[in-house]
Amino acid sequence: MIISRTPLRISLMGGGSDLPAYYEQGRPGAVVNTTITKYIFITVNRAFDERIRASYSRTEIVDDVEKVAHPLIRQAMKLTGVVRGVEITSIADIPSRGTGLGSSSAYLVGLLHALWAYQGVFRSAKRLAEEACRIELDLLGEPIGKQDQYIAAHGGLQHIRFNPDGSVFVDPVICTRETKRAVEQRLMLFYTGVTRSASEILARQGEETPSKLDAVAEMVTMTDEVDAVLREGRNLDRVGELLHRGWSIKRGLSQGITSSEIDALYEAARRAGALGGKITGAGGGGFLLLWVEPQNQDRVREALSGLRELPLGLEPQGSKIIYIEE
Repeated sequence: MIISRTPLRISLMGGGSDLPAYYEQGRPGAVVNTTITKYIFITVNRAFDERIRASYSRTEIVDDVEKVAHPLIRQAMKLTGVVRGVEITSIADIPSRGTGLGSSSAYLVGLLHALWAYQGVFRSAKRLAEEACRIELDLLGEPIGKQDQYIAAHGGLQHIRFNPDGSVFVDPVICTRETKRAVEQRLMLFYTGVTRSASEILARQGEETPSKLDAVAEMVTMTDEVDAVLREGRNLDRVGELLHRGWSIKRGLSQGITSSEIDALYEAARRAGALGGKITGAGGGGFLLLWVEPQNQDRVREALSGLRELPLGLEPQGSKIIYIEE
């Protein structure tokens, strides 16, 4: 038996610039994001017979990999060569889809990691991210970006750049432990209770991106400022102000990123003391991420009392194998 643990993520700035519709226009994209202490666990175990048993929100038992209905499982098995006689199961700390925490790509990275380990093969974080992107973007044609795969594989607080030639640079945001603790103390995450299809929102955003290049470019530039503030470790609440500016830009990129309900929640949080925030992921639902000074957090909780708060910490590691049974 093999068990992998892969963290989920939050993005602070630059979302949307990791879409091919942006960086293939000759403008490098960039995001600042971090993995958090919420995870997806994948187990791969030798089955009793040669059939494939895959359990997620449903259970599949098939005798041929081509009959596996779950597209990520099917493609990951074919890519790794594990095509028969296994049982694959998963457990997630949060709802598995539509929450904006990168769960689909984290699932795929963790699955690839576990399947390769089952084969006795080591895969670097870079290789896992590349393979996950190949499956989601190239083989399955998902209209998504690359940030989720790379942050899930590498982990930590990262400044990730997406180059026009398709290459990706992953650079850590170098800051002190005290700064990271201060960031943890200021981030609040609330579940809106609304899930949505990221692919639908991102497909629409990708279509509209060519007419919004300057707006996306402004958010890319702001990733450098977020990075600089965190490295210097002073005036950290400037990050909250940048989050607010970034959300003001992002919500205008495409229809469906926000809604009247989300806008009302965000404004209530701002009135209660939040300096800034955003809806995680593609938008439209999922989690509301806020930057709040500690002395104002109880007031924000009261203002959003109808939502469930999800405590979080910053996770320094990416996908890893946590158990191998010989």
